[in-house]
Amino acid sequence: MSGSLLLQVFVYLAAAVAAVPVAKRLGLGSVLGYLIAGVLIGPSLLGLVGAEEDVLHAAEFGVVILLFLIGLEVRPALLWSLRRSIFGLGAAQLFGSALLIGAAALAFGLPLRQSGAIGLILAISSTAIALQLLEEKGLRRGPVGMTSFGVLLFQDLAVIPILAVLPLLAVAGATSGAAESGGLLAGQPVWLQGIATVAAVAGVIVAGLYLTRPVFRWIARARIRALAIQRNTGRVR
Repeated sequence: MSGSLLLQVFVYLAAAVAAVPVAKRLGLGSVLGYLIAGVLIGPSLLGLVGAEEDVLHAAEFGVVILLFLIGLEVRPALLWSLRRSIFGLGAAQLFGSALLIGAAALAFGLPLRQSGAIGLILAISSTAIALQLLEEKGLRRGPVGMTSFGVLLFQDLAVIPILAVLPLLAVAGATSGAAESGGLLAGQPVWLQGIATVAAVAGVIVAGLYLTRPVFRWIARARIRALAIQRNTGRVR
């Protein structure tokens, strides 16, 4: 398994090194270079990276690393300075785009629930692609880049509520499919599943805010040697 993973990582890096410089030479940008490299090494052409499921795991890992890097840049002072871009322009962009796209889908004859789901899904931008394009054009640290970063950050924060709302917009066929798949809420109404999802997310947030700190204090009082560095740096108080 580890050898297969290392081989896939080598293929990804080799394809990026080969395709991205060529794409930039042609004026296409690095984003299109990554896309072209993925098409070439993907299952549809050369098949160097296995099935779609294997690629999906690697892509999820890349998204996690991207969010971690974004989190390293986010400071309380930065969030406060971007509060208007995040909660003002970001909210206006997300809900405005969702309404426009949903109205267009409704005009094409789709049901109201499906139109709402399509609007919410397509209103979300790709943080990886947007930040990479801003970085290439030298706009990442300027006013345009910071405003765009605030909008993208609001979209990332809104993903969890959107995932909680989507079950409420599910059609009847999706309800029966969820009932057959099993689970704690199998056979329950869609609205109850959505409320349970929101309650679970809220429970995780509350636990992170009010339970983890007392647990860390209790571990610190136990004087475990592995936590000595954290205690000295003041991370556990």
